[in-house]
Order: sequence, then structure tokens, then C-alpha cells
Amino acid sequence: MALLSLKDISFGFGGFPLLDHIDLQIEPGDRAFLLGRNGSGKTTLMKLINGDSQADSGEIARAQGLTTALLDQEIPGGISGPVIDIVTAGLGPKRQLLLDFHRTTAQLAEKTGSQPQLLDRLDRLGRQLDTENGWEIHRRVDQVIARMDLPAESEFTALSTGLKRRTLLARALVSSPDILLLDEPTNHLDIDAITWLETFLAEYRGAVLIVTHDRLLVRKLANRIIEIDRGHLLDCRCDYPTFLERREQELFAEENQNRQFDKKLSIEETWIRQGIKARRRRNEGRVKALMRMREQRRQRQERSGSVNMVLQGAKRSGSLVIEASAVSFAFGENQVIRNFSTVIMRGDRVGIIGPNGCGKTTLLRLLLGDLPPVGGSVRLGTNLETIYFDQLRDQLDDEKSVFDNVAQGSDRVLINGQNQHVIGYLQKFLFPPERARMKVKYLSGGERCRLLLARLFTRPANLLVLDEPTNDLDIETLEFLEELLLDFSGTLLLVSHDRTFLDNVVTSTLVFEGNGKIGEYVGGFSDWRRLAREDPPPQPEKEIKPAVVKTRAPSLKLSFREEKELSGLPGRIDDLEAEKKRLLQSLADPRFYQTAGSDIGIVNQRLQALEKELADAYQRWELLEEQKNRAAVKKAT
Repeated sequence: MALLSLKDISFGFGGFPLLDHIDLQIEPGDRAFLLGRNGSGKTTLMKLINGDSQADSGEIARAQGLTTALLDQEIPGGISGPVIDIVTAGLGPKRQLLLDFHRTTAQLAEKTGSQPQLLDRLDRLGRQLDTENGWEIHRRVDQVIARMDLPAESEFTALSTGLKRRTLLARALVSSPDILLLDEPTNHLDIDAITWLETFLAEYRGAVLIVTHDRLLVRKLANRIIEIDRGHLLDCRCDYPTFLERREQELFAEENQNRQFDKKLSIEETWIRQGIKARRRRNEGRVKALMRMREQRRQRQERSGSVNMVLQGAKRSGSLVIEASAVSFAFGENQVIRNFSTVIMRGDRVGIIGPNGCGKTTLLRLLLGDLPPVGGSVRLGTNLETIYFDQLRDQLDDEKSVFDNVAQGSDRVLINGQNQHVIGYLQKFLFPPERARMKVKYLSGGERCRLLLARLFTRPANLLVLDEPTNDLDIETLEFLEELLLDFSGTLLLVSHDRTFLDNVVTSTLVFEGNGKIGEYVGGFSDWRRLAREDPPPQPEKEIKPAVVKTRAPSLKLSFREEKELSGLPGRIDDLEAEKKRLLQSLADPRFYQTAGSDIGIVNQRLQALEKELADAYQRWELLEEQKNRAAVKKAT
């Protein structure tokens, strides 16, 4: 029996409806993921299910006694009080008993108040928990607070945005509703917390409906995929790869059907426009059918275009981009980074991984020279042109319009030498003209993310620094951003908790491993996990030693990123060889020495750098080819 049924539901804000006469049933045991473009109506559907919004038409039937809990994408106003009070809200009569037990335990630990009286109260509360079977709830509350790394007694209003979101996620989890509704639950969670959440949801007894951009979460948990597209639902009880195949089939069938319809409409339009003699013989039924076809075509919603972001390449940086030598940094007694060394070369794609609050953003600021280290040194390469995407998106002015945030006093932007109007440029980031005039404070999280990318990409860059760029983006935009970064010829520093994004984009990772230590690994997230499992547990350090770059043999099967890298290496080698040939021809020409002046030294330096780049490229090509051949042999046997 269905827990909840939606029948013939419509909802809209004017124009085309967000939900257009949809039907949906949620069954016990569903681990359903709700997908769709930003603004397609996912959050609206979640609020309808939770009872926070009313449909324009249709019926919603709920099972008797049904309970739901929603983690909203936005933080609602009017919430205040200690974190523990927020987390336990909705637990019913047992809530006050749990709060009393928690606070009495805290007072005993802090040695405040009369110890005998506190022990007596704790004993009485413990017996009540026994009687009312409250220990399971108490265990769940403590577990969730610990895994979300929440300060239980802190005031909610004083927390950061990330901690507020985690507090509200904890509240949804501990209430154990029949239907758990989670809108982007992995935002502001570190990788360990996301891994724990996966386990929690896999074991959850109720139904779950989740909106997320985390493709690995979808692949691991989904037994049902629901996509909202132009007001309608594509509902598949299957895993994610099967859903992708079915969606392609659906879109192909739709395109064929539309082509046939448009062809027939064109024939009918030709017929209606024939001469006077033909019009006298017109069949009125045929005329009425044509009128209906015209209306049907007018109401058809075309699938909206994809985001069309473009990264502007700057002039090449020097071969060395950043060199950190024995860098240390601390906030008071808190040693954030201890004796860290690394070398980042042009074209490197470096991922940065670590728990929330460990110092990832601090590391970025140190590497960019914005923050002086307390020990060691950082050397920056030459000709660096840097774009920085900050995770809080503070570069956006909430009180200005989307247009003004990008235009910055002009109505034109220069993109790769072409002068474009800001409105046209914004449409490539899926902002229609009416949306471009809206104030930023009214945008969704995904729209704010796209807007910051649009603002930043008006400038050329050869060093791209992205601090949590994936939060709130829909999966389609994420995949486009991946392709954009893979084609970027400069250097990338990326902080992210999106495991699939890291695997697909980066070539090495810096990992915060505790006590200020940062490990360096070849490959992305999956490579780091595998290599970390192969390494013995770290021993307590008796003395501070320079960080050592860890290298391991590559995994047998090429990853998506490695396949793409391998396919691009022959072209890269050809380009390097061609550049080398041009420079050698210049040096062989006597006229060059008469006019070149100081350029002679620059050309010689570039030749030396080219020799190294070519050697590295050939070595990498041979390594990947060998790895690919070994994988093919193993598969064949």
C-alpha cells in the first residue's frame, strides 16, 4: 500500500507550470532520487509532499498517521535555541526527557551544581528512558550529533551556514519519519560524513526521497529515479545507469514524434494557404483539426538548452606555478599545517580533501600568497593570472541584479576577443532576460553558483582556484563543468567533497590527515582511498619531518580521466614537438641574433622546459599505454 499518492497535481507561478498534471506514489522501502535541472520544480514537489505548500489542482492522499520530515535547501527563518533543542524537535513526549538527560550529563561532566543531586536526577531519568524505550532514540541522537560534528549546546543563530544546514539535517534524521525528504543533504558535509550518511540511508527503514547532485550517492543507494522535465515526471524503478539509458530512449522517441508532428503541421498549413478554389472545398473538420494542432504546437515546451560556459585562456604561465617548502601555519595553539612541501607545475590539476574546518581554504590562501606562513616559504611562478571561486560566494552583491553583478558598470563583456552583450552572455549560463534583472538575494543556490562562474569567467586565467564549486549545481551542469575543466590548459586547484567530480577532474590530491599533516597522492578520490588502504597506519611523529610525496603503481583499469588524458597525449606531444621545431629553426637563423636581443635567453629557457615537458609526456604516454594493455590482457584471460 502506498504511503502517499499524488493524483493529477498541477502547480505553477505563471507561464508554463512547474508540475503539469503529474501522478506519483511513494511506497515503503523506496530509496528514490529526484533529479532535474535547477528550477525544474524539485524543491516544490518536496514541499507539496511535506505539506508545506498547496497544489493549484489535484489530490494528495496520505496513509493514516503518516509522518514526514524535510531538510530544505534553504535555511528557514525564525529558528533559535541550542543545537540540541533543534535536533530533538519533533520527537514528541520523549524530547524533554532526552533533553533533561543530556543536560544533566553535561552538568556532571562540567562539575556544575550539586554532584549527589545530579547523580540522583540522572538515575531517575535513566529509569524513565528504560520504561519508555527511549534509549534507542537517545543513541540515535548522540550518534547523529557526533557524526555531523555539531556543538550540542551552541546557539543555532550563532552558527555558520554550514553548521546550520548540518543541524537541520540531524533534526530530519533523528525524527525517523515514514518519508524522509532530503534536499541536497551532502552540501557542507565532508567526505567522512557523506560516507556515514550513505550507510545511514542504506539501513533506513522508512521511505527516502532525495534531491542531490552527488552522482556516487545516487549510484550506491537508488532503487528508483524520478526526473522532473518540463512539468512532467520520468519515473523509473531502476538503478542510475539504467535510468540514463531509458532517458536517452525517451528523448529520442520524443524528438522523432515531434518531427513527425511538425511535418504533418507543415502539410496542413500549406493546404490551408492554397488558393480561393481550394479554400471553397475546405473540410471544416480538417480546419478545426489544424486549429487544434496549432494550439498543441504553441503549448509544447522545448527542452531547455544546456549551459554553455566558456573559460578564457590567458597567456601561458611559467612552468613552475607554486613551490611550497616546509610550510607551517597555526591559529594560536591549533597547528593547522605542519611542515608541508609540494611543487605544482603548469597543467597540474590538484584536488584538496579534508574534514570540515581542517584548513583547506587556509591552504589555498597560503599557496596563493594571500596569507604568510608562520614557517617555511611559498614561491609563485611567473605570469600567473588567477580566478578564485570562493565557497561562500561573497564576491556576489545580494542587493544588485544578476546583470549588474556581471556587467560591473558596462553592458558589454569581452570573451575570447569577442564583444558580447551581458544579456546574451548570461543566457549561456541559463539566465533568461527576465531573470537577469532579478536581485541576487532571490536566486536559488544553483543559480548563485552559476552566476559566480559567469562573473569569474569574464576574465582570462591560467590558474583556476575553485573552493567547493559543485554545491547546488544540477548534475547536467556539473558534467558540463567537468568537460570545461578537462579542456582547460592551465593549472587547477580544487577543493571539493564531490567524489565523482574529483575522480573525473584531478590528477593528484592533497589530503589533510590530522595533526597538521598533509599527504600527497597520485590520482583522484578513488585512487587516494585505495592507496590509503594500502599504507600502514601512520605512527605518532617524534619529530617534525618534511612531507614526502607518496607514489604508487597505477590501478590496472584506466579511469575516465586517464582515458581522456591518454587520448589527448599524442596531440599534446605533436604540439610540443612543433613548438620545439620552430624554436630550433629560429636559433639556426643568423638574422635572429641580430634582432632578438634579450629574447635569446628566453628562447633557450623555453627549449629546456620543452625538453622536460616532452620527456614527461612520453613517459606518461608509455605508462598509460602499458596500463591499458595490461588491463586488456587481464580482461581477455
